[in-house]
Amino acid sequence: MQPTPQPSPGPTPNEPNEPNKPNEPNEPAPRPSPEPRSEPRPEAHPPAPEPRTPRRRIRPRRVAALVSVTALTLAVSTSATTGHLSTGTSTAGPTARARTTALGSCAIGGGLDVQMSEGIPTASGYARSTGTVRALTLMVDFSDAPGEGSALDRLAEFFPQTQQWFATSSYGRLDYRAETPVTHWLRMPKPFRSYGIERGAPFDPGYRDLVRDIVKAADPTVDFRSYDLLNVLVTPNAGPSALDTVLSVTFAGNAEAPVADGVPVANASFVYSRQDDGSGSYAQTGFRVLPHENGHVFGLPDLYTQDGGGAVGHWDIMSEDWGADNDLLGWHKWKLGWLDDTQVVCASARATTAEYTLTPLARPGGTKLVVVPLGMKTAYALELRTREGNDLTVCRPGVLIYRVDTDVDTGEGPITVYDSQRDSGGCTRSPNVHAELSDAAFTPGETFRDLARGVTVDVLGIDAAGDYRVRVTRR
Repeated sequence: MQPTPQPSPGPTPNEPNEPNKPNEPNEPAPRPSPEPRSEPRPEAHPPAPEPRTPRRRIRPRRVAALVSVTALTLAVSTSATTGHLSTGTSTAGPTARARTTALGSCAIGGGLDVQMSEGIPTASGYARSTGTVRALTLMVDFSDAPGEGSALDRLAEFFPQTQQWFATSSYGRLDYRAETPVTHWLRMPKPFRSYGIERGAPFDPGYRDLVRDIVKAADPTVDFRSYDLLNVLVTPNAGPSALDTVLSVTFAGNAEAPVADGVPVANASFVYSRQDDGSGSYAQTGFRVLPHENGHVFGLPDLYTQDGGGAVGHWDIMSEDWGADNDLLGWHKWKLGWLDDTQVVCASARATTAEYTLTPLARPGGTKLVVVPLGMKTAYALELRTREGNDLTVCRPGVLIYRVDTDVDTGEGPITVYDSQRDSGGCTRSPNVHAELSDAAFTPGETFRDLARGVTVDVLGIDAAGDYRVRVTRR
């Protein structure tokens, strides 16, 4: 069973190089950061992860400033043969392949009571993320918010950039096809404000009414059975400006969703106002709210927390999806089926020292991920991030080291990146990007140590091809 659907609040980008803005006074205090606080040095000493009790509810909260992304995560029903929405069937999202014995202890799983767990393999019910995926894309407007320009102008804000982003990130394994059988604005029968759509609104009643009206308007032209997911691009003048709050939301399934052509319309992403960070780069970067929202459809959680992007920074589009371009973490690429098991190394043996060669995550082929399991639900992951592919703005290439916690809900910190240059202020000058972690990657001569867990990672050097050699020691 999937957890009860609850809104998951979006991240809040800040002004360049400013600290995250506070939450409202009645919110619970954020969990202390697991990252040690000390003078910056090329050596990290993370504490043993504290015990955590997973919570199934994410409390809604106010967005303080600028752009944010809201994700409401549910379950998806898909056909085992076509991958299209269907009634009463479900499959694993990216793949149903068995994991090899050698990787068994590194493919840490998640509990059934965790919202959008980082566990591998992805729980059944989400849309598949490999092969050809057909994305029905509709543009809608309202009498009190008529479409600005043509509907195809709105479409052009997201495509073909979204297809290109997924093709690059997946090494061509996801053939994402946006299809627009209706090329004009679909006018809803009621004014926008009468639907009562609010940030993080639950599926009832406003969204249920809105989806029903979208289905009724599109049904003469659209056969909903032919598509794997639905994108609804709402006219940007409906609702508040993104400078105030963002209504964008994803429904990653719900068997009780409104039905069209005999299938539940539950696998859907809604995008509202323009995600413009004010830097003047909207034409190049504004589309990335949609890959983020579709990431939820494929089963990926939000990586921002109540503190914003402080846990992962700009190293994954599920953490920050505005401003400068960024990719997904290697863990997510493995989870989505974009990396083979042969590209993942499991450093599980105790009292051993071994060396590995990591190839840049942006390039196809080669070893992409070294996983150091710490238990049934927790692991360290090592990957090489360089300035190429979807990571063209990486300002300090090197080995990224992070902890994966599969028993932590979406939006509550399931992944923590460790900073090789703590309290440095970072190296990026990209507006509205969490700067502190931008120089987190470890470079040759630097060491990561977890004394409590007996794990040491030494970055040894770079070869002529740009691959990095690392040494992992386990006591």
